[in-house]
Formats: sequence, structure tokens, C-alpha cells
Amino acid sequence: MSASNETPAGRGGLVRALPLLIFFGISAFLGWRLYLGRDPSLVPSALIGKDAPGVNLPAVPGTGKPGLSDAELRKGGVTIVNYFASWCSPCRVEHPVLRELADNQALKAMGVRLVGVNYKDDPANVAKFLSEEGDPYAAIGMDASGRAGIDWGLTGVPETFIVRGDGKIAYKFIGPITEENLNSTLLPEISKALR
Repeated sequence: MSASNETPAGRGGLVRALPLLIFFGISAFLGWRLYLGRDPSLVPSALIGKDAPGVNLPAVPGTGKPGLSDAELRKGGVTIVNYFASWCSPCRVEHPVLRELADNQALKAMGVRLVGVNYKDDPANVAKFLSEEGDPYAAIGMDASGRAGIDWGLTGVPETFIVRGDGKIAYKFIGPITEENLNSTLLPEISKALR
């Protein structure tokens, strides 16, 4: 056997394992960026500080609430616009927190109101969901086609926008509202929007 045909045992194993090591390295980096590298609720919105897109959404049949129009967003005070759907599990998780927010008498006294936009949902399912879980919304617009969601830059449901009394978007929150982020993020942003 000639010495030129032999490869050191360690070197051949490393060469064979190199693609696998590169794959795991890239996967670890991407996983870190996706889950630990940033807060997904902090995705910037091009609409912050700009007029809220025009809406003229019909009422959701069976809810007994009016639809949502531009006038509703420009009444003065602050309007919290929550995009939701009955088929959305995170929307169901945040729903008790939305009821708490809507019942907050101090916020009501300052002119803060919560409105909903139902996103691509069956009206009967929406009415059933709200009758079973409680209805925190002052008005609910039906976005059956998803067009309003596109105009608002929606990335998915749930998403919540804080709109100042002049109709300008002050803040966008992506994901379900929890007790923790209500207190740490949304209430301070509502206070800023009231100034």
C-alpha cells in the first residue's frame, strides 16, 4: 500500500462532517435571530405618524354593533383598533385582556375606546364567539375580503393599532395582548397618544 493513497483518519471525517456543521451553524444563527434576537411585536410600521387608512366597513351581522368608519377614528380621544378573528387562537388568548381594557373606567373618562375589525371570518362564527366570550368592542367592522387589512399593513391577526383623535396612527402592536404587555407597552403608548 502506498502512502499517497492513505488519508489521515481525522481529516476525512472532518471533510465529510463539514457540510453538516455549516448547516447546523446557519440553523442556529437563524433560530437565534427569529426567536431570541428580537421582539416580533416590534416590527416597524410605515404608517406610524400618518393618517389611518380610510375605512368604511359594514357591521358584523348578529353582533348588534355598528360598523367602522373614518368618522369613528377621528372623534377625538384615542381609538384602539384591534384586528381579530374567531378562528385565531391567539385572538382568543388576548380576548379577556381586551375586555379588561374596554372596562377600564379611567381610560373611558379620557375618551379611549376599543373598536374591532373582524378579519376574513364568517359572521355567524364572529357573533357566536363574541356572545360566548363577551364583546368588548364599541364598533366592529367586517373585513371579509381582507382589503382593509392590506391597507393597514396587517401581517396577521391579532394586531392592534393605537389611533390618535386626529386619525393618525400612533402605535402598532403585533401579536396577542397579554396582561404583561398591556401594562408594559400598550398603556404607556395610549398615554403618549392622549398628549
